[in-house]
Amino acid sequence: MAPWVKPPETLGYFAPATIISTWFGAGLLRPAAGTWGSLAALPFAWALTSFGGHDLLLVAAALFFAVGIWAAGAYEAASPDKDPSSVVVDEVVGMWITLLFVPQELLWYIIAFAAFRFFDVLKIWPISWLDRNVKGGAGIMVDDVLAGIFAGVICLILMNYI
Repeated sequence: MAPWVKPPETLGYFAPATIISTWFGAGLLRPAAGTWGSLAALPFAWALTSFGGHDLLLVAAALFFAVGIWAAGAYEAASPDKDPSSVVVDEVVGMWITLLFVPQELLWYIIAFAAFRFFDVLKIWPISWLDRNVKGGAGIMVDDVLAGIFAGVICLILMNYI
C-alpha cells in the first residue's frame, strides 16, 4: 500500500478544492487520513490562537466550515467515492471547534485531539445520523462539527477533574 493516494485526475494536486479539502495534502497520506488531517489542524490552531486568541480560531473555524462545504463538495463530485477519506478539512474544522473549549497548552491539545478522534471515529448518535442523512459537502462537514462540540464538552468536564 502506498503511503499516499492521488486526488481525482480532474482536479489534480494543485486545484483549490484539492488543497483545501485535503488540507494541503494531509488527507492524501495513508493510513488513517482523518488522523493526519486532525494532526495537521493543530499547528494552525496554535498559530491562530497565539495571534488572535480563541476569537480568531472561532472565526477561522466558521470560515473554513463554509469554504470546506464548497471544497469537500467539489472534491466528492470529482471522486468516485462518496465522502472520500482524502477530504480532511472537516477534521480540521472539527478539531478547531474542540480546541475552542481548552486552554492553549500542550496537555490540553493532546486531550482535545484524543477526544475529537474518539467522537469522529465512533460517530455516536446523533453524529451517525448526520453522517448518514446529510449529503454532499455539507454532509461531509457537519458530522465533524458535532463531533468537535461533543469532544469540547468532554474536555470541559475533564478540566474540572484534572
